[in-house]
Amino acid sequence: MHQSLAPPTSSAMRTPLHQPPLLDDGLTVVRDKVLLLDAEFRHLYKADPESDLSGLQDFRLASEEQPHEPGEVFDRLRWGGQLVYVSSDPRELVALAPRLAERGFAIVHGPGFVRGGWGIPLLSPKKHFLVARKTLLIPPRDFSDRFTYQVELERRDAVQPDGSKSLGTDQWVVRKEVPTLERVLARLQFKAPDVPVATLERRARKFVDQIFPLFLTREAAMLKIIERDCPREYIHRFPRVVGMEKDAKGYVRRLWTTWLRNGGQPLTQLEFAKQSAELLHILHDRIGIIHLDLRMDNMVITERGVGFVDFGSAVRVNENIHGNAVLSTLFGELMRTSQIQRMMDKMATAGSLTSHVIREAHQQVDKAVDVFYLAVHISQPTANPDLRDLVKYDKYSPEAVELARLNHDILRPADPNRPPYRTAHDVLAEIVRIEHKLKAGTAPRVVITTPMEPVPPSVPARTAPPSKPKVYIWDS
Repeated sequence: MHQSLAPPTSSAMRTPLHQPPLLDDGLTVVRDKVLLLDAEFRHLYKADPESDLSGLQDFRLASEEQPHEPGEVFDRLRWGGQLVYVSSDPRELVALAPRLAERGFAIVHGPGFVRGGWGIPLLSPKKHFLVARKTLLIPPRDFSDRFTYQVELERRDAVQPDGSKSLGTDQWVVRKEVPTLERVLARLQFKAPDVPVATLERRARKFVDQIFPLFLTREAAMLKIIERDCPREYIHRFPRVVGMEKDAKGYVRRLWTTWLRNGGQPLTQLEFAKQSAELLHILHDRIGIIHLDLRMDNMVITERGVGFVDFGSAVRVNENIHGNAVLSTLFGELMRTSQIQRMMDKMATAGSLTSHVIREAHQQVDKAVDVFYLAVHISQPTANPDLRDLVKYDKYSPEAVELARLNHDILRPADPNRPPYRTAHDVLAEIVRIEHKLKAGTAPRVVITTPMEPVPPSVPARTAPPSKPKVYIWDS
């Protein structure tokens, strides 16, 4: 059932609820009589007609003439986003609900109706609607480039202590589980159709019985270490274990964690870079964990700031991986075939990665692997579509130019054997220095000229806005 809360006070109305031109009468009635009672809707719905609807949405309101089928709206919603659909025909809603459920949505309200106008029984017209939440990361039967777990949002009766009460999402958690043998086999057949089925079945069974459970068990352990050792001011920027389910061998088969939901106010590129470097510094030097898979799709921007997720490949600093034959084999394969390692190899071959510290980390379990991807992300912060409208990025801005220079100095230092940036601590300190320089106005003006659109030298440079939280730099 839909969770109804008391009507909002003025302080709760963080986003102005202007009525967009395309919001018809039915949607207006459902919005005013149902949705505005929900804390999550009040907090996240962006109804300003000037807002950019080309990005991912937390709420998508649609009526009969607008896209509302699962395949039409899945990629337009954030993970956890909701479709609100209004129809004059209740039978259409009854038929739509199972189609949504089969394609990665959970029905959270309806099908039902409210009465328009004065709401007088028998006299006021009915407005039929349903609300469905996108709970899967990818649609069922679809395959992503990543060979990964089954990940889904799940509603629980108990409220989770993750600080999301104001969002109305504190009863939703992430369930991550070992995929079924059938799904793993189907993906292997999709990727390697010419390999004999018997061979693929053996591989699939190894993934399901050994590899996936082992890495999920390690992820649970890493998250427990983070919860134990993380400074309190950063605790909400990592997932926290809510529960787990183990098999007879003691391996974790299902893991439930708090949900780090993408959203909130967009960050400047400089703030994104600073928070990312700061959190990586905390992870490496205070908690003692190396992520090893810090791609953009394993980074989130929540209302609490930049966060990291997916610690299945993580290791403890100085952990003796080679002391365990199974771990040594699996991590050896991971270090040879992962996306990060392939990217490092390609850039080193092309000459765009010369830092001795980072090159030495190629195919190794090393902090420099994380520093490498940090350098890539701070200069290309919009590579992940989920974060594209959460980072303000202008490649010609003074902060973008400064961060591009930093990226170059990290990856291709003047003296490759003596790189000035070896750790996340080093990178963070330089980002803070850049921030101070931009605030002081001592950064050089950026003048952009192209054959098509010359820019006059009188165009003033933009400076970074004031930073938010204080940066804590811990000595290793």
